[in-house]
Amino acid sequence: MTLLITGGCGFLGSNLAADAIRRGEEPIVFDNLSRVGSEQNRAWLDTLGTVRFVRGDVRDADAVAALVRDAQPTVIFHLAGQVAMTTSIADPRADFAINALGSLNVLEAVRAHAPHAGVVYSSTNKVYGDLDQYRYTEDVTRYRCVEHPQGFDEQTPLDFRSPYGCSKGAADQYMLDYARMFDVRTIVFRHSSMYGGRQFATFDQGWIGWFVSEAVRLERGGTDAVRIAGNGRQVRDVLHADDMIALYSAAAARLNTVHGEAFNVGGAMPNSLSLLELFAMLESMTGAAMPVAQGAARHSDQKVFVADVTKATRLLGWTPRVSAREGLARMLDWTRELMGAR
Repeated sequence: MTLLITGGCGFLGSNLAADAIRRGEEPIVFDNLSRVGSEQNRAWLDTLGTVRFVRGDVRDADAVAALVRDAQPTVIFHLAGQVAMTTSIADPRADFAINALGSLNVLEAVRAHAPHAGVVYSSTNKVYGDLDQYRYTEDVTRYRCVEHPQGFDEQTPLDFRSPYGCSKGAADQYMLDYARMFDVRTIVFRHSSMYGGRQFATFDQGWIGWFVSEAVRLERGGTDAVRIAGNGRQVRDVLHADDMIALYSAAAARLNTVHGEAFNVGGAMPNSLSLLELFAMLESMTGAAMPVAQGAARHSDQKVFVADVTKATRLLGWTPRVSAREGLARMLDWTRELMGAR
């Protein structure tokens, strides 16, 4: 298999590339190295084995077309994207160009030059909007959705809100429509929260990684309170990198029989956490208190998103295996090592 990964030096991309290398493949990694940590991830991949790195931007249609034409990939994991809600609000045009137009460039390159190639696209739960049409209860540590106690499935109505939701939603729908109109073998993953090693998180993106780094800071004697947006009862289901690798591998193996489909993916209800519950778990693991400083809630922030992964289990034979506690323990080890090197 010839594997092309756009955004291959990001968190998800570098983990998928590393898995391919370990299986004896030579992945092609396409990245503009603009994200925090991408240079470090590129260097790390070089230590694992042979990887072909191509520096480029998905906004450059000619560069994308030339790469797809020359590489003739079997499968493309299309992960390149602008991933922060706050950044999309600050610069909606750039957000659209990267997420929507960049994805169209990938699809057009496949249609013109490699129609045999499959495309697995990393979408987002934000295609469902704020989910404020549902009722919520609030207890000491979390919100709960009355109508969807076991999570949201793919029948949840689409409702693009925020520039980020619109740009990712447009790409999501283009992926599905190219399967219908042009027979491109596409699969869309509407991700909840992902975490694991190689995640160089920031306050605006990668919340598990960011708060794990805050826990390590406090463990090492820091005193400043942890800043959060909102009251900390917002809930997401968390999915470890190892489970993501298994998910994308399952998709690549089934593209001939399962395509033109969207899947809600995450750690599911057993691996759901609010911020307050995450902090309690991290406190128990580090022995350091995590005092909280609350700020205003973010625009368009869902009170709850937990993926109902029934469809992914049924069609892809996949289910998350790494528990939140086990994954956080691994994330703490990686973050301690990373922060020790600073």
